[in-house]
Amino acid sequence: MSRPFRKLLIANRGEIAVRVIRACKALGIGSVAVYSEQDRDSRHVGLADEAVEIGPAPASESYLSVPKILAAASATGAEAIHPGFGFLSENAGFARAVEAAGLVWVGPPPSAMEAMGRKIESRERMKGASVPVVPGTHLIDDEAERAAVGFPAVVKASSGGGGKGMRIVRGPGELAEALASCRREAEAAFGDGTVYLERYLERPRHVEVQVFGDCHGTIVAIGERDCSLQRRHQKVIEESPSPAVSPALRAQFAEAAVSAARAVGYRNAGTVEFLLAPDGQFYFLEMNTRLQVEHPVTEEAFGVDLVALQLAVAAGERLPADLPSVPRGHAMEARIYAEDPDAGFLPQTGKVLVYREPSGPGVRVDSGICEGMEVSVHYDPMLAKVIARGTNRDEARRRLAAALSEMVVLGVQTNISYLRRVLDTPEFRAGEADTGFLERTPVTLSREPDDGVFQAAARLFASAPAAGSSAGPAAGFPDPIAAGAFRMAS
Repeated sequence: MSRPFRKLLIANRGEIAVRVIRACKALGIGSVAVYSEQDRDSRHVGLADEAVEIGPAPASESYLSVPKILAAASATGAEAIHPGFGFLSENAGFARAVEAAGLVWVGPPPSAMEAMGRKIESRERMKGASVPVVPGTHLIDDEAERAAVGFPAVVKASSGGGGKGMRIVRGPGELAEALASCRREAEAAFGDGTVYLERYLERPRHVEVQVFGDCHGTIVAIGERDCSLQRRHQKVIEESPSPAVSPALRAQFAEAAVSAARAVGYRNAGTVEFLLAPDGQFYFLEMNTRLQVEHPVTEEAFGVDLVALQLAVAAGERLPADLPSVPRGHAMEARIYAEDPDAGFLPQTGKVLVYREPSGPGVRVDSGICEGMEVSVHYDPMLAKVIARGTNRDEARRRLAAALSEMVVLGVQTNISYLRRVLDTPEFRAGEADTGFLERTPVTLSREPDDGVFQAAARLFASAPAAGSSAGPAAGFPDPIAAGAFRMAS
């Protein structure tokens, strides 16, 4: 693949910024990182060819500041901007500002972002494109419309996502309160209190399709991902291909996803999300107009580099004619969060004292952390992603579990042990978990750190010199117990 630009600015932080920087290095493209004052010692800052500080820790004064990001691009001579995911990645106004500044926007057209960002409008477009949608209505005050939806139902925010502005309603008596609370929450979170009513599907699976479009009219689907392992509507473990999707069903998903993308004139990377009901019928849920957090499982299962494709398409290149549609194996991803599963998954903070990544056949780690880095309250608590690929699903699962057992993060508590327990549940091993599985089945937890973490900390502590000495490979290494390192090992 040719080098599409000379220099790219990444308008993001953490592991996605590191991922894009690595793609730039592979293509010979100069990379520019932006960072808040809090992120001065972060991994993406050290890896980039250039780095520009853009403000204090609150995202609104740094990573969400369009003028500061554009100023950084101008000062460094960047020709293009990649938004990553989160922050401004689905902000059509930012995309337009990037293009107005004469820069290349590595993402979809702003018009497609707006169309798919409003759930009511996107549902209507999908109906027009013959893409199946869950029965629903935005005319909630119309009794006939409500009756057609039926109960149980779910109230959703039109501009929402991630479970915000969403309530399940089991009967008519619960509807008024659900509407009022959803409207308040949606207004506070998205600045738009518009909601709609949709039939609630019991125990569905969440299956999403990776789509890609170029500026020459080609739109393709590159397999599906199963993201059914969720907690409070946030994905925990993802995999590709889905254990619930046959080759014939995969073809149906692909056809529907391409039709959805074509209906809004889509370009670059996007994900069309569906709910797969127990009876085998699937329905359009929403479209994410950006690269997804879980994109590595598609890369590993299908043998593609989605970020490199993004850059090529943004530069006007055609999509390759030989993009795969059949997986070459199986891949799984686990999200590592700074959180305490024993305390309701409360986000955790602290300094990363020790960080060791796992390795081995088929193991990949996408991480934004490094030793000495502060994990703060200002940003999302996701620290890294561990991905494992195998010739089949069980090999991928076993490799992922083994990789998690080798991963060491000391200084801030993580969910690593929780993830290992989830991977070992009978339902997940059998590929039968649906979107409500984690909520219905609390995984047994323990405050005892894993033996592997104890042993790693013990080895490091044993190699440290006596007090007052500066000799030895671990000179200056703090006492992990005195430093509170075991607080976050589980």
